[in-house]
Amino acid sequence: MNIGEVSQRSGLPAKTIRYYEEIGLVEIPRDPNGYRRFGEGELEHLSFLARARGLGFSIEDCRALLGLYRNAERASADVKDIATRHLEAIEVKIRDLSTMRETLTSLVDSCLGDHSPTCAILDGIAKS
Repeated sequence: MNIGEVSQRSGLPAKTIRYYEEIGLVEIPRDPNGYRRFGEGELEHLSFLARARGLGFSIEDCRALLGLYRNAERASADVKDIATRHLEAIEVKIRDLSTMRETLTSLVDSCLGDHSPTCAILDGIAKS
């Protein structure tokens, strides 16, 4: 398969595939002429990475998860540890976003939105 086909099948842009190869996240065999030669194994790993990134895992977490995925003797506890840490980080982000939404909702609700120069939103941001 060529990079265009692998890109389409994995859901990753060709540029991302090249980047993952550049940083050593995946190894892509090359033909004697230098062209990348993708097989089903490379497609499987790239698809795995696309799904992991879609779940918000960092590149380093993806590196660890892919290593565990490739290792038939892995301990599921290691995988769960990575996923649990990521889930905890998501929960923190959700709380932070909730607080931001509440604050912004309050500011928007307190703004008259008329032609006067007085603006509760700007005043609220200035006081924060």
